[in-house]
Amino acid sequence: MLDAVPSTRSKAGALDDGRVIKLAVLAVGGQGGGVLADWITDVAERNGYVAQSTSVAGVAQRTGATIYYVEMCRDTGRLPVFALSPSQGDVDILIAAELMEAGRAIIRGFVTPERTALIASSHRIAAVSEKIEPGDGRASSSKVHATAEAAAKRFIAFDMEKIAVDNGSMISASLLGALAGSALPFTRESYEQAIGAGGRGVKASLAAFAAAYDRARAIASAPSGDKTAQPAAAETRSAAATNVSGPESLLKGWQQLAARVAALPLPVHDMALRGLKKVVDYQDIAYGGEYLDRLDRAVVLDNAEHDYVLSIAAAKHLANAMCYDDMIRVADLKTRSTRDQRVRREVGVKQGSVLQVTEYFHPRIEEFCGTLPAGLGSYIEDRPKLAAFLDRRINRGRHIRTDSFAGFAALWFIGGLRRWRRRLLRHKVETAHLDRWYALALGQVGQDYALGTEILNCRRLIKGYSDTHARAQSKFDRVLSALDLVKGRPDAADWIRRLREAALKDEKGDMLDGALKTVASLGDNPVR
Repeated sequence: MLDAVPSTRSKAGALDDGRVIKLAVLAVGGQGGGVLADWITDVAERNGYVAQSTSVAGVAQRTGATIYYVEMCRDTGRLPVFALSPSQGDVDILIAAELMEAGRAIIRGFVTPERTALIASSHRIAAVSEKIEPGDGRASSSKVHATAEAAAKRFIAFDMEKIAVDNGSMISASLLGALAGSALPFTRESYEQAIGAGGRGVKASLAAFAAAYDRARAIASAPSGDKTAQPAAAETRSAAATNVSGPESLLKGWQQLAARVAALPLPVHDMALRGLKKVVDYQDIAYGGEYLDRLDRAVVLDNAEHDYVLSIAAAKHLANAMCYDDMIRVADLKTRSTRDQRVRREVGVKQGSVLQVTEYFHPRIEEFCGTLPAGLGSYIEDRPKLAAFLDRRINRGRHIRTDSFAGFAALWFIGGLRRWRRRLLRHKVETAHLDRWYALALGQVGQDYALGTEILNCRRLIKGYSDTHARAQSKFDRVLSALDLVKGRPDAADWIRRLREAALKDEKGDMLDGALKTVASLGDNPVR
């Protein structure tokens, strides 16, 4: 047995009661889990502890995280017996380098409410199973947060990946800062010395460590039940407070639009403001006015009895429908200075170094015609031989070097076409489709409020451009083709929802085909 020593605590919740401290780190490739485990071991030894670090490799990235396991205790002169891997219900501190890894640790029994301090970065890395769904296949982050709050003795969570990126470091540095600021009894200086001993990227790692340390200390010191909500709420308020800058006329126009949002029912404010920002960034202030004009049509039909669910759905999906992806949008995003900064940060390009960027494009005749004036684009599309002749010369892959003047200028010119977007064929087609969908949804509200809302939500099916957009719109049309079959039934809204979810879950459309056959058979059954 190890000799017991008096219990001390150097910071809120820090462990130092003479027992073996058992710590597990769950991280995938590229997150620096091994470096983090080495730092933790080094820090323990600098503070007179005996420590052992082991690792159990996962199968592959996103199918199994590597578990780095550290056990440590005060050096009493006796040789301790350490375990090689964590056991269920026997972990004091668990560090997850991504939110869903925290959820997996809870499922595996590593987190217990009477013992475990759970430290997790709140950012997400989508798993393969989430990416392959045509719709939004992401698991619910809020459910993991709620489960973690209940499953752990203490839960420390914030976006440690962003802190690392902002400081030009890896997430291992900010994870160490969160650990130092919340769960272990060692001095801050010993952590910084361990980082400095590495000799590589020390300045950036120390900056990320310091930012995460301060954030974790603030959360650990906050009243119980208020450890993760306050930072998230503050970030939301900060995002909502962002305004549109520019000349005085633009600012005045934005203020007028913001005042219109403020006059909407309170439950609609957040989504309407987000949608307005997206639409204005996509096109201009006048386009933002069109967005609010359309949204007002839904608000007039809505009321507090339904919690304004219809209006919130309209605010979300109208913005997405009005901000359709086209060549102009793609070129605009690829030539923004913010994208260049992001790419440099992600690649790790040093200041003064040259970054070569190659963009890949594969336009079809449909995209080409969509960027032409409506009359000319329609003229070409209505003549199959002419369209096929042009397609043979257009429909091939192109590599454009945006680090060169010619390549950047070409994309910048295409992105600049947005000032004429309203005159182009693609805008005419998209606007007509939007108006039909929106009128169809609002036309159902008087008879079936829920059905009207579900028709609005069907806009989730449409995304992307080129072939992706064509497939998505085909699914959208097939789902709404069942409307006449279910309209008038008490479960009509539920059937449209089921069809939409079937379309989102299956890329090939087999599930949707089966669901449509089921709906077709409803005509033989009496309405109950």
